[in-house]
Amino acid sequence: VLKDHALAIHQGKIHSLLPSADARQQLSATTVLELPQHVLIPGLINAHGHAAMSLFRGLADDLPLMPWLQEHIWPAEGRWVSDDFVRDGTALAIAEMLRSGTTCFSDMYFFPNAAAAMAAQMGIRAQVVFPILDFPTVWARDAAEYIHKGLAVHDEYKHHPLVTVGFGPHAPYTVSDEPMQRIATLAAELDSPIQIHAHETAHEVAESLQLHGKRPLARLAELGLLGPRTQCVHMTQVDDSDIALLQQFGSHIIHCPESNLKLASGFCPVQRLLSAGVNVALGTDGAASNNDLDLFGELRTAALLAKAVAGDAAAVPATTALEMATINGARALGQEDRIGSLEAGKAADIAAIDLGTLEALPVYHPVSQLVYTNSAPRVSHVWVAGQARVSNHQLLAADSTGLLQRARQWQQSIAGSKE
Repeated sequence: VLKDHALAIHQGKIHSLLPSADARQQLSATTVLELPQHVLIPGLINAHGHAAMSLFRGLADDLPLMPWLQEHIWPAEGRWVSDDFVRDGTALAIAEMLRSGTTCFSDMYFFPNAAAAMAAQMGIRAQVVFPILDFPTVWARDAAEYIHKGLAVHDEYKHHPLVTVGFGPHAPYTVSDEPMQRIATLAAELDSPIQIHAHETAHEVAESLQLHGKRPLARLAELGLLGPRTQCVHMTQVDDSDIALLQQFGSHIIHCPESNLKLASGFCPVQRLLSAGVNVALGTDGAASNNDLDLFGELRTAALLAKAVAGDAAAVPATTALEMATINGARALGQEDRIGSLEAGKAADIAAIDLGTLEALPVYHPVSQLVYTNSAPRVSHVWVAGQARVSNHQLLAADSTGLLQRARQWQQSIAGSKE
């Protein structure tokens, strides 16, 4: 924690970080913004979600994972998901994330071309992983077509400054061996990330043992899918053999505590993983199973839940929780050289939070205050690559009135179809 310091931004990057008094003497700036009683932090990194599912927020609450998916979400997706749906749902999600301090998000959903285009349009950093499954959906017929269409999106954005495209095999139970092996080969050739839901429920692990004679992570390792580019989402069912594989291959965990709690999927042993040297980042999952994309709320839940699971009040302290939502997320996405911390030479992805409000005072430890109080509403300014996206609590990246109108139109159409 650096008190009375200033950041200098030049051409989208952090030029220097120095005491405010020195900055006034040494630097000549075209714009100077004074934010007393604020703290500046690296923009938060939401390492897993399904942005367009914001339009399904609250559609099917209080249900276990498989009934939630099979009886409600998948039928709704089959009827409603389209290029327009993904465009509008992703815009709604990005607005919510920017307003609560998130400057980078990872997305796994259909029509990834629409999600990538919206991220580029609204000026937020994004990792877009295109979905791959064995069975047909609204976007593709089989694994080969998912990969073919996804590679086209990859080629379109391979030189984009904000958008990275990778592979998103949905889960071990929805993708067979041959597509998994092809994904592993292509990802290695392209040096692209892989994100996969894994060990989300006890049923998934038991089914894998019955069908394959091995745990899902062991199967992924044999198929060549594990490696330092691999991001394993959820991992609520973890034993010593899983931890050994994660250590061996340098793969990352994306922890989604609130979604896992809501769906009663289980508890990721975060402190145990961190103690074993495994990188753990944070994600919100989609708004259909959370029901918000507030990463400050997520890191608070992660810290509290980790203490209960470990039976140790010192587990995952506030500084560690903040790291999970910043630099750990950057490591998981393979972007720690560009984002995740406030250092000279890195991208100016920054959030400013007002700690001078009634709800935040008194402030003894700023990091604890960020983690354990309701920080998202106090996010006043957000920059991505040095460009203001939120200023004085006002969203600059999109027309809020238009977003509200389109969200209400979708709600009326979807609700009307259920009557």
